[in-house]
Amino acid sequence: MPPRRPPSPTPPIDGTDGALAARATGTSLLHTAVRYYSLTKPRVLYGNVLTAAAGFLFASPGRINIVLFLVVCLGTTLVIASACALNNVLDRDIDTVMARTKKRATVTGGVGARHAVIFAAALGVAGMAMLVAWTNWLVVAVGVGGFLAYVVLYGMLSKRMSVHGTLVGSLSGAAPILGGYVGAAGVLDAGGAVAFLMLFLWQLPAFYSIAIYRRDEYARANVPVISVVRGIPRTKIQILVYTVAFVLVSLLPQLLGYVGASYTAVMGLLGAGWIVLAVRGVTAADSYGWARMMFRYSLMVMTAVSVMLAVGPRLP
Repeated sequence: MPPRRPPSPTPPIDGTDGALAARATGTSLLHTAVRYYSLTKPRVLYGNVLTAAAGFLFASPGRINIVLFLVVCLGTTLVIASACALNNVLDRDIDTVMARTKKRATVTGGVGARHAVIFAAALGVAGMAMLVAWTNWLVVAVGVGGFLAYVVLYGMLSKRMSVHGTLVGSLSGAAPILGGYVGAAGVLDAGGAVAFLMLFLWQLPAFYSIAIYRRDEYARANVPVISVVRGIPRTKIQILVYTVAFVLVSLLPQLLGYVGASYTAVMGLLGAGWIVLAVRGVTAADSYGWARMMFRYSLMVMTAVSVMLAVGPRLP
């Protein structure tokens, strides 16, 4: 018999396989992090945090406590992120049939419901712990109230059961600016009330506009938004009414002595433009196109409100 060949030597390890495995692991971790991050609804989250920062700066016309500002903003961010993540879990049945939400991680299975709830709980506990430890009881009360209003009163109940769901949701949407304000001021006064009312009123024409151009999707999902229950013409009238109400309230800060004429000039000009657009919408033939324009304008108004409240006390 021919002699056996000796076994082949073990091939040298050049690190290529290990590098590929490490890269794959890193990519997987990144994708997982992105899926969890998406549960926080980043665009909604950062819009709300912007208003919280504006509220704090509006209530700090003099020296700004930077540490407290950062704590209020970060704690509020975590609490809002927690509420948004829970909303993803609650709305899975609705999100499945709506084009803009059917790719959410809780719908596609990218993040399971149980893991999403654990993630939301961790965010909420961390955020509330920060607010309890370093802010005042008013900030904590606003944070808890806004969280419950969004998750329970809106997400679990009114959104599915009543045409007034947007009104309820607007309470939670206005909570961040109030939380920022009382975080700096330590009291709830006329300035905080006006800031809260502005954000509350701003949301109604903004989200009623979404209800128009997303009407068919809401109807398929059996969500009783105003455009589905009462029709588009009545929704347009409501948009006009709330737009005028917002503009009137947005001009109060100077009358109350919180800001100067610069604030009023900017907000008066933008408000007048928004009212003109709302009036045109009443007779607009292309309701969907007009509603999209109305919503885009509302985003500009919200950004302007936040900026002008922040710098208004420091301008003439």
